[in-house]
This record gives sequence, C-alpha cells and structure tokens, in this order.
Amino acid sequence: MAMTVRIPAELDAQLSELAAQRHTSKHALLIEAADRFVREEVTTTEAVSIALGVADRYAELITKLEDA
Repeated sequence: MAMTVRIPAELDAQLSELAAQRHTSKHALLIEAADRFVREEVTTTEAVSIALGVADRYAELITKLEDA
C-alpha cells in the first residue's frame, strides 16, 4: 500500500544519515521502525492483559497479604 509520510527536516536528516551508515534506504528504516512499534504494542497489550488476569485471579490473596 502506498502512503505519503511527512516528517520533520531534522528527523529526515537523521534517517538519511542512518540509512547511509546501514547501506539501506529510508523506506526500509521506516518499515523496520513501524514493524518494531507494532510488535512492542502487541507485546505490551498482552502483558497488561496477563497482569490483569493474574490480579483478578489472586485478588483475594492480594487483599489478605495487604491486610497482614
């Protein structure tokens, strides 16, 4: 899917420098960054879901420990 992305000049310069260092394109860097962001968000969502499940499952025990 085609998309136009407008980025600040300073970030564009940093991307250009990094792309040159890595011998790749700015496009490839942006794809990599977007992929990392999505994977991290999914991981964070899963971790929060697990933590909430643990809190629900052990709510009574947690309350007892707080009162001890």
